[in-house]
Amino acid sequence: MNDIFTKFNPGAFVDNLSYMGVGMACIFIVIGAIILSVVVLDLATRAVANRKKAKEENVEQQ
Repeated sequence: MNDIFTKFNPGAFVDNLSYMGVGMACIFIVIGAIILSVVVLDLATRAVANRKKAKEENVEQQ
């Protein structure tokens, strides 16, 4: 009977932990890059919106 438990090798799991760790690190790096880009874009568009709003307020005051 070819059962999955007869082919189970705990040593192979331990050997693959380094690959899983590298994969998890890459996932966190990509998520960090996405978060950083969203923050930078938010700051950039907020600055443009603030300048536009200030310009509109100056036009209304004149």
